[in-house]
Amino acid sequence: MAVFVIGDIHGACRALQQLIERVQPQHGDTFIFLGDYVDGWSQSSEVIRYLIKLDESFICFFIKGNHDAWCEQWMNTGIPDPLWLRQGGASTVQSYETSKPEEWAIHREFLNRLMDYYVDDENRLFIHAGFSSMHGPEKEHYETNYYWDRTLWEMALTMDKRIQKDSKLYPKRLLLFKEIFIGHTPTLGYDETLPMHACNVWNMDTGAAYYGKLSAMNIDTREVWQSDEVYQLYPGETGRNKN
Repeated sequence: MAVFVIGDIHGACRALQQLIERVQPQHGDTFIFLGDYVDGWSQSSEVIRYLIKLDESFICFFIKGNHDAWCEQWMNTGIPDPLWLRQGGASTVQSYETSKPEEWAIHREFLNRLMDYYVDDENRLFIHAGFSSMHGPEKEHYETNYYWDRTLWEMALTMDKRIQKDSKLYPKRLLLFKEIFIGHTPTLGYDETLPMHACNVWNMDTGAAYYGKLSAMNIDTREVWQSDEVYQLYPGETGRNKN
C-alpha cells in the first residue's frame, strides 16, 4: 500500500483529476494533501468537492494551508478578508456563487476539520508551511506559523550539505523528525519545476497556482508524478499570476 503526498492545488481541479489518473492509486493507498486547495484557478469549490469524494475511496489526510484558513474564516463568518480577496480569494468566492446551501455546509465542515499537521508512524511530519518552536509543532506558540512560516524551508536550504547531522550547529528543528514534507513556497522561485529536497525537508509546491505543475510523490519510492502545466488546462485564465 503506497502513500502519496500532494502539493498546493489552488483551485486547479482539472490538474488534480489528471494527476490522480496518472498516479493510478490502488485500494488501500493513502493520500496526504499539504493544503492550499483554494484560491487561484476557477475551480476551488470543485476541488473541495473532488477531495471529499476521494476521501470515500482512499485513506486521506488533509492539511490546512493559509489560503484554506482564509476561506474557512469567510465560510464561518460570511466576511471575506480584503487581503484574501486580492490573493486569489475572489476566484474562490466566485466559484461558490451557484453552490446550494447544503453543499456550502458540507464544504465548511470539511474546512473546519482540516489538520494543522500530521505525523505518521515513522515520525515523518506533514505540514503546510513550517513551525518555529525548537520543541516541535505541538509546542508552537503561533498557530499561524503552521500556514505561513518559511524559516524552516529557508534554514534547510541554507544548511543542506554544509553541516553534518552530528554537528552541534545542525538545526535542532530538523532533528525532530525523520523527514518533513511541506508546501507553501513554490519551487519555481528557485527555478525548479520538480519537488525540491534540502536536508530532510521535501518541498512539494511546484507552482500549480502560477505557471507550474501539480505534483505528487510516493514518499517511500520517491517516484514523482505531475500534471500538465496548469495554465494550459485553464485557457483564458491567469491563476494567481495576476496577483
